[in-house]
Amino acid sequence: MQTHESDGDEALIFDNIESDNLVDFPVLSEESFVLMVERERQHLPADDYLCRLRTGDLDLSFRSDVLDWIWKAHSHFGFGEFSFCLSINYLDRFLAVYELPRGKTWTVQLLAVACLSLAAKVEEISVPLTVDLQVCDPRFVFEGKTIQKMELLVLSTLKWRMQAYTPCTFIDYFLRKINDNQLPSLHITSRSRQLILSTTKGIDFLEFRPSEVSAAVAIFVSGRTEAIELVMAIPSFNHQGQKERLVKCIELIQNWNLKGDMGIGSMPQSPNGVLEAACFSYKSGDEQTIGSCPSSSTTTPITKRRRVERHCYPKRRRLRHT
Repeated sequence: MQTHESDGDEALIFDNIESDNLVDFPVLSEESFVLMVERERQHLPADDYLCRLRTGDLDLSFRSDVLDWIWKAHSHFGFGEFSFCLSINYLDRFLAVYELPRGKTWTVQLLAVACLSLAAKVEEISVPLTVDLQVCDPRFVFEGKTIQKMELLVLSTLKWRMQAYTPCTFIDYFLRKINDNQLPSLHITSRSRQLILSTTKGIDFLEFRPSEVSAAVAIFVSGRTEAIELVMAIPSFNHQGQKERLVKCIELIQNWNLKGDMGIGSMPQSPNGVLEAACFSYKSGDEQTIGSCPSSSTTTPITKRRRVERHCYPKRRRLRHT
């Protein structure tokens, strides 16, 4: 068994949403915040994506089921919330510009596995073998080489811009601003992150930038009447119409919360040939395996655990920000 060696410049990540390490994560500087707000638009779905979803021009009725599976697999391995939000970012950005073949339901599951795999490689320190990510009773099971081809398709489609900014990127910054630059309680921090994860399920939140969702969540969780004014006092965030957008996002969070919808998990031709060249073979039971890879037959499923480093993995290359 090979031992995973962490790269020297591995970024610190959150181990678990309930971990005490949450409060130790480096706080964004004012300069970093300004730069990231300016750049966050580079990592968003195409401008017409939400409109096409609302009008039905783009049928993504499967999106909710995909998010549920990604959440279950993400929880199974104890990944941090950053990688979950990243995987959904990749999913929406890909679907905004790439039309999956109709009638081939397995492509949806393949895309979900690829997005989760890529997000884990960007954010997590210890990452299971790609084929081992397929947990929680997926309808289809894919060979490693098939998943790798789909990963390459996602990477090329997203132009290798994988270090996207999500609401999780900004939440600590806004919580501190609202809390007079003091460290928020672990309860407030955890609640904020739970709400952020929940917002990924509703397409209406795609109307807002990650920083706006993060600010709205921080304001909502704080319960302070003056919180929105404290956020609007941030010079680089006080743009024309910004307050109205924040109020709208907060109202959306409030409506979802009242309806009980803020839960997760209760909830063409490919350039690489991956979507049209896979062949099906059946295993015992209803599981379907796509592609062929001799090593997969000897793969042992990984049992559920809190920390993935109990199992050792080969050294991986960390994706760089582009």
